[in-house]
Amino acid sequence: MNKIAKWFAVFTFISILAGCARTAPIEQINTVVSAGHSAEQVKNAILKAGIQRDWIMTEAAPGVIKATQKARDHSATANIKYSATGYSIVYDSSFNLKASDGKIHKNYNRWVRNLDKDIQVNLASAALQ
Repeated sequence: MNKIAKWFAVFTFISILAGCARTAPIEQINTVVSAGHSAEQVKNAILKAGIQRDWIMTEAAPGVIKATQKARDHSATANIKYSATGYSIVYDSSFNLKASDGKIHKNYNRWVRNLDKDIQVNLASAALQ
């Protein structure tokens, strides 16, 4: 094999390994809520989305919901701070998700993005009522 083919094979192998990475930077979600929603509506949209996605939702303080996702032998907890103008989903802790140095298993980010998407859908449907 000539040198170009060898380098191409090495580059291809490294690219495949990089694509299989299980961890990614921890995503922090900050979403602005359109005008016309109350803090109670935002709270209800968050709770409903959590139930839809099998999160365990508990009120931690006024304006803060603690959300826990458990899947097999993995779990993650996030704090959701909300008001009438927006909400944020912030990583709190996890078990068995390879969290270190600001990175975590890609499933956590997928769980949080799906939760965010469902919250937005719930808010949009609440605006139509």
